Parts: sequence; structure tokens; C-alpha cells
Amino acid sequence: MKFGKYIQLGEYEKIKIGYGTVDFRTLKTVYIKLNAWVKPTNESDDFDRTILRSRKKIKDTIREFNLNNFFKPESIVDLDIRTKGIKMDKKSFMNLEITLYAEKQFDIKNKEVAFMLENLVKKLVDNCLIDKTLFNFSKTKF
Repeated sequence: MKFGKYIQLGEYEKIKIGYGTVDFRTLKTVYIKLNAWVKPTNESDDFDRTILRSRKKIKDTIREFNLNNFFKPESIVDLDIRTKGIKMDKKSFMNLEITLYAEKQFDIKNKEVAFMLENLVKKLVDNCLIDKTLFNFSKTKF
């Protein structure tokens, strides 16, 4: 039996967003997924370092965000961009998955939770990912 749920929140700044859980009956974690194709705008020396800085900035932003006692301030951030193949005229797939630990049991479809997570994602995209000097985002590879 499957107990997982995934709720798509649509798209924001050409990035597909959504959240879900593996087991909604005994809720322990909620994950947030962001997917997009990225294309570098300049030839950066070290994309690995840039991605590490972005991951740290995302964790700091989550820690400072008001999670309304639904989640603990700790989180796992997995920002996956293949840095070996990044080239100026080639798009690479970006997958960002954030795991939040539930503070208490709640309905995953709760409007307040969905609104809060959508605001968190928008803040993360605006403050941590959208940097026109680094990458251009698009929905598709072509």
C-alpha cells in the first residue's frame, strides 16, 4: 500500500515546484522538490563551490523562515546539478530536494501548510537561486 502524497504547487520563475511526504499517516518528514533546466550565463571557474554556497544559503534561509510550529528548523538540502558537464551553450538539469522534519502531526493537504511552503519556496528561489549572473532557468531542455 502506498501512503505517500505529492502536491504540485505549479511553477514559479520557470521552476517546477511541489511538496509531498512518503507516509502521510505517520508524518515524520515533508519534502519540497524544485526542478528546472539551467544554463550558465558566464564561464565560472568553480561551479562546485558556487553550488555549495547556494546550498548553505538555502539552509540558512530555511532556518530563519517562520515555519509556524509545523516543522523543526533542521533540514536536509540536496541541490543536484551535474557540474562536470556544465558548458556555456548547454542546459543541465537542476533538482533541488529539501527535507523538513515535522514537529507535530498535521494534514499534508492543509491550506495553511501549502501556503507557508509556497511562500518558503518563493523566498528560496528569489534569494538563493535566481541570480542572473550565474544561471538562466527554463522549463524544458530545448
